[in-house]
Amino acid sequence: MSASKSDTILLTQKKVIQKPPSMYKILLLNDDFTPMDFVTEVLEMFFFMNQEQATHIMLKVHTEGVGVCGIYPEDIASTKVKQVIEFARLNQHPLRCVMEEN
Repeated sequence: MSASKSDTILLTQKKVIQKPPSMYKILLLNDDFTPMDFVTEVLEMFFFMNQEQATHIMLKVHTEGVGVCGIYPEDIASTKVKQVIEFARLNQHPLRCVMEEN
């Protein structure tokens, strides 16, 4: 079987532009019941902050009502929010953790 000129197929390369994934801020919200040392522990445990960083963010939550824990792609941010809330509830604290698009 031989190919004739009319059987020729042209392939063109199409450029696909990929945009980076949307990023989400994870926020801790202040309440009047969760102890400060528990908030610091959460920041160290789930966001891998050292003592000084965790204390700084904890004080920001305490004084300003909200603090940013980190910025992550949506799936990672969602998982971290769920982990923090579950850990807080297991320890009988009402700590609120939310995410919002950056």
